[in-house]
Amino acid sequence: MPNSYTTLWTNDLCRYLERSGYGGLRLTMLFGGPHQSLPSFERAGVKPGDTIYPVRAFRTRLHVLGAMEVSRIIPYEDAGAELDDEDYAKLLDWRALKAGGVSEVLLGPPGSPLAFDTVVPADLLARLTFTSRRGERRLKHVEDGRLMRSASVQGIYRLAADSAAELRQLVLDRSR
Repeated sequence: MPNSYTTLWTNDLCRYLERSGYGGLRLTMLFGGPHQSLPSFERAGVKPGDTIYPVRAFRTRLHVLGAMEVSRIIPYEDAGAELDDEDYAKLLDWRALKAGGVSEVLLGPPGSPLAFDTVVPADLLARLTFTSRRGERRLKHVEDGRLMRSASVQGIYRLAADSAAELRQLVLDRSR
C-alpha cells in the first residue's frame, strides 16, 4: 500500500516561488539530497506510488502547498541520460526547488496546483500524526491550534493513514 509523506519547504523558497509565478502550477518534480536542508526521500523510505505533501510553517500555521504522486526516483547525476526531452524540460522548469547537494530526482504525473494559502485547520493540526518503525507520534509544539515551532516537521516524515487522508481532502477541496 502506498504511503504519504510531508516535506518542509523553507519560507525563503516559498516566497521565491510565489514571486516567480509558480502558484497554480502542478508539481511534477521534487529533489532530494544528503543534507538536512534538502533531505533524501529515498532514505526516508519514499517509493514509487507514494504521495508527497510539501508543507510550510509560517506565522504559527502549517500550510499544505500541494501534492505529488511519485512515479520514478532517479539519481540526479543520471537525469540528463534517463529523462526524455519533456521530463528534462520539467527539470529545468522546477530547478528553483533544487538546492546545493541534490542527489535524487522524484518524477510524477502532474500533481495538485501549488498554492501558498491553504492552512491546515487547528483541529487537524492538533491530531496530525506521523508513523515510523518506532510507532506513531503527533506534531510537537502545537498550542491552542497554533504551531509554535517547526522542528517536528523539518525533514521528510511518513503520515499515518488517517492524517494522509485528511491532508489529501484538504488539497482536493482547495483545488475545486
